[in-house]
Amino acid sequence: MIMSNHIHLIAKSNSGNLSGTLRDFKSFTSKEILKEIEAGNESRENWMLYIFKSAAIKHKRNSDYQVWTHENHAMEIFSYTFFEQKLDYMHANPVRAGLIENAEEYIYSSAKNYAGEKGLVQIETIDRIWKTVR
Repeated sequence: MIMSNHIHLIAKSNSGNLSGTLRDFKSFTSKEILKEIEAGNESRENWMLYIFKSAAIKHKRNSDYQVWTHENHAMEIFSYTFFEQKLDYMHANPVRAGLIENAEEYIYSSAKNYAGEKGLVQIETIDRIWKTVR
């Protein structure tokens, strides 16, 4: 689920190395985001590049821009109950932020998929009974 300043996701690493998978995800998406901005497809180009440049200055590992933070808050899903808690937390995020009333209304979330509707991004859902998160 994508918010304006962060992302939540439940992911599986086919390699068994979740940290490496997250690193590769961040690397790939950073390059793609910067390509789109620099191609002139973003109206806030100057502002976004300034923010990413400012973030890079604080970290010696980056030469030009830093899109993502270096830290992750990866947690292993160890039970179905824990999975449901994390999924409900993610889906409630835009509701808590006051962006929408019902979680399934937020287009950048898997909540729509779990409510039985077609979401913006194709995902693999895990069977569960949908409940509106408010």
